[in-house]
Amino acid sequence: MNPTISPVGDSAISIEFGQVIDPKINQRIRQTVAGIESLHLEGIIEMVPTYCALLIQYDALCYTYAELCRILEPICTQPIQSDESELVTVIEIPTVYGGEFGPDLGFVASHNHLTEADVVSIHSGTDYLVYMMGFIPGFTYLGGMDPRIATPRLSSPRTHIPAGAVGIAGEQTGTYPSDSPGGWQIIGRTPVSMYDESREQAALLKAGDYVRYVPIDESAFHCIKKLGVSFKPVVHHVKVGDLRGGK
Repeated sequence: MNPTISPVGDSAISIEFGQVIDPKINQRIRQTVAGIESLHLEGIIEMVPTYCALLIQYDALCYTYAELCRILEPICTQPIQSDESELVTVIEIPTVYGGEFGPDLGFVASHNHLTEADVVSIHSGTDYLVYMMGFIPGFTYLGGMDPRIATPRLSSPRTHIPAGAVGIAGEQTGTYPSDSPGGWQIIGRTPVSMYDESREQAALLKAGDYVRYVPIDESAFHCIKKLGVSFKPVVHHVKVGDLRGGK
């Protein structure tokens, strides 16, 4: 399927690559971003990758819509360069599951006719692709969660979800980077700072990274929490073919 390019107002372009959440589509988006970045085009203000599309904001004094389309079309129609031996970044996110840290773990288990231990094992047994960032700064939309632990959102959202909360909504999972209202089922919490403006890269993760949740106990949680942003999560460089669970 060839991508669809369309204007968004007078200074942005949307390139749509499909209408489903699929790692191949997302890979094509990231490949397009890399291709555009390699050209060092003047007047490209921002690129925002999403599940299935790429939004490009540009300076309308540098290009007309038609001119920019002519530049972008050869890049976004390139075939996917897929290689099972390609190395990707996998970042470990230590997480306490259940109890006060994961008040909805029991519901997720009962909803899916599993034990709490089953849910933890399944959830922590997959490497999750970061498809995109959004909702609030540093929030990651992850793909690849096992449908065996899929659970609907809360019928009534909570007014306060603590930073680091790990949740499930439908077949998605993710981590709240800061205190926020939210309707996801909270199954655990990480002490890792997911977003901090004092860091050179404020968000710990970026689109194209993979997340690996690692179960820890409460004692380890508090030790890591005390370290704050000085704590450095374990990072692996893994071949695509060796990723755990869904790619």
